[in-house]
Amino acid sequence: MRFVTLIFLLTISTGSAALTTAIATPDQPTAEPTRAKNTAKTTATAAHKSTPTVAPKTTATAARKTTATAASKTTATAVRKTTATAASKTTATAARTTTATAARTTTATAASKTTATAASKTTATAASKTTATAAHKVASKPKPTATVKKVAQKITPKRRARSRHTVTRKASPPRQYAAPAVTPLLAAGAIDPRALGMQSVALLVLDQVNGTVLMSRNPDEQTSIASITKLMTAMVTLDAQLPMEQTIVIDDADVDRLKRTTSRLVVGSRLSRRDILRLALMASENRAAASLARTYPGGLAAFINAMNVKAKALGMEHSHFADPAGLNPRNLSTATDLALMVGAASGYSLIREYTTTTGQTVSLLGGRRQEVFRNTNRLVQSKNPEWHIELSKTGYTVEAGRCLVMKARVADRSVILVLLDGAGKLTPIGDANRVRRWLESRRPPRDLAEH
Repeated sequence: MRFVTLIFLLTISTGSAALTTAIATPDQPTAEPTRAKNTAKTTATAAHKSTPTVAPKTTATAARKTTATAASKTTATAVRKTTATAASKTTATAARTTTATAARTTTATAASKTTATAASKTTATAASKTTATAAHKVASKPKPTATVKKVAQKITPKRRARSRHTVTRKASPPRQYAAPAVTPLLAAGAIDPRALGMQSVALLVLDQVNGTVLMSRNPDEQTSIASITKLMTAMVTLDAQLPMEQTIVIDDADVDRLKRTTSRLVVGSRLSRRDILRLALMASENRAAASLARTYPGGLAAFINAMNVKAKALGMEHSHFADPAGLNPRNLSTATDLALMVGAASGYSLIREYTTTTGQTVSLLGGRRQEVFRNTNRLVQSKNPEWHIELSKTGYTVEAGRCLVMKARVADRSVILVLLDGAGKLTPIGDANRVRRWLESRRPPRDLAEH
């Protein structure tokens, strides 16, 4: 009975080991149970044959050991197989992962290399094209000329800033007025005529002592000068040293047929050359000026030639005279040239006297007619105490406009004023007064005050 029970227990143990092995090794469902059954049968048979006389405890112990050994071997085998299977799966998975990773890495590396190579080639190509294009443009662009280089240098900020510190320009010294000839230059203390509201189109205000220009506008613009011409007429007459008391008869040839101006010196009037000269300068009598030229040695043509020769001698390079009275619009000059002429004329005492005479009564037609002639310059007529005029001459034609030249003493200076082409009758007078007030209100520079 005990033996049967032992066999039953052994069988159950073997079955449990087999079941355990089957569960542990699901990949081999048929082979492992069969091997377990065979092992159990062999064990049971051996136990039955070899232990009929052995105590039941010894048999049970041996059976348990054998069963345990077989189970452990079976389990170890199953574990090894399972481990191998898992390892193979893990290895396969790892291999696949490594392969995929390597493939991706290789692909990425290859792609990056390909991209870098393509980019470098593209960049190199673009750079070479750009360089070639730039070189072509530079080669085809004409070299800048010297003038262009100078202009570029002028507009370059660095060069402009550098030149501001390194280039020193010397101020041109003022050219001197060496009477009677002058070549004026604008003074540092000069004023813009617009600041005073000057109206004359061309003007020049000059310090006669040192030739410094105090004010100017269009000083070299050539224009008709009208009766300012008579200053040149007086100088040529006096230079000829003709008898001043010689009687001159007003002739029909002295009548103005160009402008058809009127005159109170009727044809047949008899006056001395002195009186004729005075009327020409003071009252700007056109017939008086014409008679002086007609009675000049060689006549009118010789007189006009002498006028132009005198102008050249005074340095009046932009002046031309066509008649002795100034009626001809081809009597041309500039403010600069007229300043020369005024300076030269002021050297003649009779010219200074006659141009500043306020008026004179003249007997005409053998005393049967008395005419009062007055100075055409209102500043002289009124004997304005604010003015100290040393020489004066006015002029007017449609072509010349209103003109006035003077030499005066203003603010302790000897000043020459040339005012040309004024629009209104009183324009020159107004401009002259503006100049006087300006000179009297300002403090003269030291180099101008030292006379």
